[in-house]
Amino acid sequence: MERNLNTQAAAAQGSQPPMGAPRIKIDCCGSASCSSAPTHAHADGHDHGRADGNHAQTEEAGHDHGPLPSTARLIAALCLALGAEGINWFAADRLPWEIAGMVVAAVAIVLAGLGIYVSGLRSLRRGKLGIDTLMSVAVTGAFVIGQWPEAAMVMALYALAELIEHRAADRARNAIAGLMALAPQEAEWQRADGRWERGPSSEVPMSARVRVRPGERLPFDGEVVLGHGAIDQSPITGESIPVDKGVGDKVFAGTINQSGELQFTVTASAGSTTLDRIIHAVEQAQGSRSPTQRMVDRFAAVYTPAVFALAVALVLVMPLAFGWTWLDAIYRALVLLVIACPCALVLATPVTVVSALTSAARRGILIKGGVHLEAARTLKAIALDKTGTLTEGKPSLVHWQAWAGADAQQVERAAAALTTRSDHPVSKAILAGLQPAGELPDVESFRALPGRGTEGRVQGRALALGNHRLIEERGQCGPELEALLAEQEQQGRSVSLLADESGVIGIFAVADTLKPHAQEAVAALQALGVTPVMLSGDNQTTATAVAAQAGIQEVRGNLLPEEKQQALLELQARHGPTGMTGDGINDAPALAQARLGFAMGRAGTDIAMETADVVIMNDDLRRLPETVALSRRTHAVLWQNIVIALGIKAVFMVLAVAGSATLWMAVFADVGASLLVIANGLRLLRMGER
Repeated sequence: MERNLNTQAAAAQGSQPPMGAPRIKIDCCGSASCSSAPTHAHADGHDHGRADGNHAQTEEAGHDHGPLPSTARLIAALCLALGAEGINWFAADRLPWEIAGMVVAAVAIVLAGLGIYVSGLRSLRRGKLGIDTLMSVAVTGAFVIGQWPEAAMVMALYALAELIEHRAADRARNAIAGLMALAPQEAEWQRADGRWERGPSSEVPMSARVRVRPGERLPFDGEVVLGHGAIDQSPITGESIPVDKGVGDKVFAGTINQSGELQFTVTASAGSTTLDRIIHAVEQAQGSRSPTQRMVDRFAAVYTPAVFALAVALVLVMPLAFGWTWLDAIYRALVLLVIACPCALVLATPVTVVSALTSAARRGILIKGGVHLEAARTLKAIALDKTGTLTEGKPSLVHWQAWAGADAQQVERAAAALTTRSDHPVSKAILAGLQPAGELPDVESFRALPGRGTEGRVQGRALALGNHRLIEERGQCGPELEALLAEQEQQGRSVSLLADESGVIGIFAVADTLKPHAQEAVAALQALGVTPVMLSGDNQTTATAVAAQAGIQEVRGNLLPEEKQQALLELQARHGPTGMTGDGINDAPALAQARLGFAMGRAGTDIAMETADVVIMNDDLRRLPETVALSRRTHAVLWQNIVIALGIKAVFMVLAVAGSATLWMAVFADVGASLLVIANGLRLLRMGER
């Protein structure tokens, strides 16, 4: 059975798993093959596929069985199979009812398994003994020897498993569309005659002058030639605090102009921007990711041919060598095929995985299928983005104090008054963190100082609230103040200073604060033997300070999206299988490249959630070590189920060959093993009840 039980990370937005993500196709005997879904929609509106040998692989595994039944047909088949079971249970040995039950079972088999039968015959003609061949022969044999309810139920369950996988496959278009949507489809640009015109971004030439207003996304990479503004670069660089941009500064497509009108010249047009390179990196990383190789893949290479060979030997050899009657030999061969029918694995593996996925979901962890669940146990290191992952992702006032003997209450009220007049994110953070008493004084002659801060008169007193650069320009920095500023900046804080004509009177430190439980999560990962590493687009000083607070020893800052991806490759070479945790567009290439990608669901972008294999819906970092622990537990239960299912079957196969097994024993071996492994798999549900 092919299994790709993808849980959509952002179902409310209709999000889908990422483009080109490998799928592991596992049949109920354990045979596995790999396929991918590389087709995606380009800007020209055409689909461009990539030949990757999928067709040959699916035929090799015996899965090339054409179109699967529709949902309605499959529901009808399941109902008829249950009906056949009921008829057999309540009306056994009554010929009219048995005939009716056989008809009901036959219709169920045709509705659910016509494609499987065709595939089985095709495989037999080619000499390929795949799972479809085994299913066709086993179901036919069960039907012929009178176990028609079992035959109908097995075929219906197998078809259901196939349908689940096919419905979950090839859902990458939304991920790429989400990335492309970051760059506006229209832009306002200046023509040669000086006229400003809004039109399709694809028509804007290189070196054209483009204008963006506050609140708008930038359509291209470029260089500012006029104006000042605060740019939210978190989708591209991951920086937690918007960056002030002025003449000569570079800007990126997909970023957001939060304040001030900007004009810039286009340095990278549509198709070659930093955002486009991120899209390409996601495609490349996902296309090169290797599929999971399972133990059952190797087992299936010998299991199916061995079962067929043994059944044929019973029919052809035993009558001649040991004097069995032909009917007796055929009967024992059919009993063997019924015993060998892989019902236990068909049921037990999905039940085990779904139980684990349900347990994870109860804890706010959405895992996009069993492949990713099992991959978590292999992780040796997990890289974590800083902004929005380890930290809250937004600036907050973390410290303020009066300076040079100034009155703290007056400083607080004056700073609050000035920040009410500014829409800069840092000003908003300072205002949100202050709690001045009473009504705030009016601000007169207010003026924004682009790239520096603000100034105005409060109760007749000229005040300025700005950054370190502004205070230096005013000549109001001294050694003691410089030392304090250096101390704050070493902690990754952005400092604003309130000054009057005589000097600095207040200091306000803003920072992106560490998330609750981040330290606990890092410690839990280390206890599991998983090495945490920080990869951030923020500056090295800030990244190092945050990493130290979280307890992370290895940290790399100033990383662009492509550099994060390269850093992840280096970590994989040094540590082994490495996961990546992020929340932004800038994390998408690394999420796709990682052995397992984790996305923050509450604060994360759609593309991060769609690219990742696991979505932490409540943004609680403690779910990372819980995922690893659950994966290890699931792996142990899967092994237990394999041993139980195959062990029981091995015993009854020996009894069948020896002639000591009856059809009732065959049914017990099949159904009994299924019930045991299902019960064992359901134990995983208890992990969510904590």
